[in-house]
Amino acid sequence: MTHTSLDPRTAWVAGSDGPEKTCVELGYMALTDCASVVVAATQGFAQPYGLRINLHRQHSWAGLQAKLASGELDAAHALYGLVYAVQLGLSAAPRQDMAVLMGLNRNGQSLNLSSALAAEGIDSPQRLAAWVKAGGRRLTLAQTFPTGTHAMWLNYWLASLGIDPLTQVQSVVVPPPAMLDHLRAGRIDGFCVGEPWADSAVTEGLAVTLSTSQAIWPDHPEKVLACTRAFVEAYPNTARALTMAIIEASRFVEQDLDATAHLLSAHQYLNAPVERISHRLHGRYEDGLGHAWLDPHPLRFFDEGRVNLPYLSDGIWFMTQFRRWGLLREAPDYLAVATQVQQLDRYREAAQALGIVCDPADHRSSQLADGTCWNGQDPESYALGFPIGCPGSA
Repeated sequence: MTHTSLDPRTAWVAGSDGPEKTCVELGYMALTDCASVVVAATQGFAQPYGLRINLHRQHSWAGLQAKLASGELDAAHALYGLVYAVQLGLSAAPRQDMAVLMGLNRNGQSLNLSSALAAEGIDSPQRLAAWVKAGGRRLTLAQTFPTGTHAMWLNYWLASLGIDPLTQVQSVVVPPPAMLDHLRAGRIDGFCVGEPWADSAVTEGLAVTLSTSQAIWPDHPEKVLACTRAFVEAYPNTARALTMAIIEASRFVEQDLDATAHLLSAHQYLNAPVERISHRLHGRYEDGLGHAWLDPHPLRFFDEGRVNLPYLSDGIWFMTQFRRWGLLREAPDYLAVATQVQQLDRYREAAQALGIVCDPADHRSSQLADGTCWNGQDPESYALGFPIGCPGSA
């Protein structure tokens, strides 16, 4: 699988354009969507830019956040909401300015209930909603981080079913690889997580998949390449070189998903069977209820660069959800915060140097499954306009 670049990029290595810091400490979680950072570090994409990427697998998003904020990690494969939580002072880590260098992937997360509940007849979103509204026992549903994407997908999905995620279920934090152990022990009734852990739960008969994150928002933003703003300002050439290496790796991942699955299956990365990574990496889903499909919005890493552009509207959306669920008691300056965090100009410089044509727009428009349209405009009205949420937090 090793990549050898044929493009002359010595201009990015020599002289004033060379990386100020040539060894980058990069954190990641054991998830399929860490693929591009693993490929960049191990398959020859960093060296042409004068970089060495040292990978550090983390055991929880909380641990990754703390190390990223403290500088122990230079950069990380990170949840969108994790970055904005530090930026806005909503996490245990000290508040500081953060940076999103690029998007790493879209789509590919799923919402699952235990097979025990499915056996009781709670085997569809509609039956789940009816059961909760009828006063069934309060379910314990897991997500991976309080401000992370999985918490936001879980909340959004439940609310779209008429279930208040703050009062009608109990939400708990479980690191992704620990979801299966919690299911086996009966500590949780369901979860939202990235792959390969949902496919593994279905394959082992522990859970059924009731929905996917891309069913909520087709081509939604997911993980990002993140660092502190201080790192970008101290090492701008390094940040550009790292971005370029991972853009190239992202393109390569989509060209060879099978080789990527084999690489990720190794014990030092996901430590999971190849087929459990490969199925949903290719967009092949089985829900554990006898249904199988090829998803029209599978996990994507590049898509001609569309995945990687850090649109302002993507960052703003997560802030609207913080506001919706009461994590932000007052409206932030949505656009100003996103403009500071999302490194649009730096990304475009890196992408254009690789010959990738970038969308000139800073916002994109998306239609979500509940009929709402998100385009980054009037975020406060959007945040407080849902029938289920925390409009009283103003």
